[in-house]
Amino acid sequence: MADEKVETPEEGEVKEKKSGSKKFIIIIAIAAVIALGGGFFTYTQLIARGKEGESHKKEEAKKTALVPLDPFVVNLAEQGRFLKVTMQLELADATNQALATEKVPQFRDAIITLISSKSAEALSSPEGKIQIKDELLLRLNQTAGKDIFKNIYFTEFVMQ
Repeated sequence: MADEKVETPEEGEVKEKKSGSKKFIIIIAIAAVIALGGGFFTYTQLIARGKEGESHKKEEAKKTALVPLDPFVVNLAEQGRFLKVTMQLELADATNQALATEKVPQFRDAIITLISSKSAEALSSPEGKIQIKDELLLRLNQTAGKDIFKNIYFTEFVMQ
C-alpha cells in the first residue's frame, strides 16, 4: 500500500471549483435570458410592422381603381400597318374616378395621336411597349391637368 498514492484535494481547491462553476452557470443563464428577451422583442416588432404594412397595403389596394377604355384600332406610322389595343388605366387615387370618366374623349384623342405616330418596329419589342406606356402616362396626366394615373395595363395588343 505504500506504492499507492491517493491524492485528495484540499478543501480550498474544491470550494474554488464549485464557486467558479456557479459563476459560469449564472453568466450563461443571464446571457440566455438577454438573448431570449432581445429575440422576443425583435420578433414582436417585426410582427407589428408586418401587420402595419399589410393593413397599409390593403388600404392602398382599396383606394386604387381601374378605368377601362374601349378598344382602339389605330393606323401606325407605316403604311398598311394597324394596331388593335385595349387598355385599362390605373388611378393613383379612387377619388379621381369622376374626373377620369369625364375626360375619356380627351384621353382617347391623346392615345390615338401618340400611338399613330409610332412604327410597328418601335412597338413590337417589350422595351417599346414599356416606352409607349411611359409616354402615354405622361400625356394622359398632362391632359388631366394633374397626376391621376399611375399605371397603364394593356389587356389586348394585336399588330397587323
